[in-house]
Order: sequence, then C-alpha cells, then structure tokens
Amino acid sequence: QVQLVESGGGLVQAGGSLRLSCAASGRTASIGAMGWYRQTPGNERELVARYTIDGTINYSDAVRDRFRISRNSARNRWFLQMDSLKPEDTAVYYCNAKSSWYDKWGQGTQVTVSG
Repeated sequence: QVQLVESGGGLVQAGGSLRLSCAASGRTASIGAMGWYRQTPGNERELVARYTIDGTINYSDAVRDRFRISRNSARNRWFLQMDSLKPEDTAVYYCNAKSSWYDKWGQGTQVTVSG
C-alpha cells in the first residue's frame, strides 16, 4: 500500500530552523491528504499541518506563520519547513498519509529545540 519514512529531525537552538521530509512509496496516487503531526509523552498526537488534494492547507495555531508544508506533484514526497523554532516545538514528528480507506504513519523523527 503506502509506506512512509520521515527524515530531517535533530537538535536545534531556539530560533533556528529544520526541514522535515516525508518519502512515500507504494500506491501514492491514492493519497488524499498529506500531513505532519507531533506527539510528546503523555499527550495525544496533534495535527501540525495538512495538505489536502482539494487545495486546502491547515496549520495548528501553535505553528501558523512559522511552519510551512509543501509537496511535490506526484504526492510521494512532502516537507515541513520549520522556522523560528521554540522549545515547545520539541516532539516526535510523524508524517501521515490519508485516503478514504487508510490512515498511514511514518516511524517518527525527533525534533528537540533547546532554549
């Protein structure tokens, strides 16, 4: 079906930038929405940004104006450009692909922002 692999996480100082990448393989033409989520211990996974094939782009209030999601036309690679990072952005970030019949996740990549 669809397999996802994230990359680009790491350690960065507050105010710095990171660019996350999600590489998708398999039946990527079936993907209806490409997203990025984050999760910290003890908390539910939360939406960070989502790019839907109807053209809708959504950002959480916490990252709006600082993060930017983009994708290629083949829907097999998408990115999250993270600027002006804050310590509260520290989390495991997951890429996500959704269709009407599946909800797929990557393995996660750690982003740590030091104060």
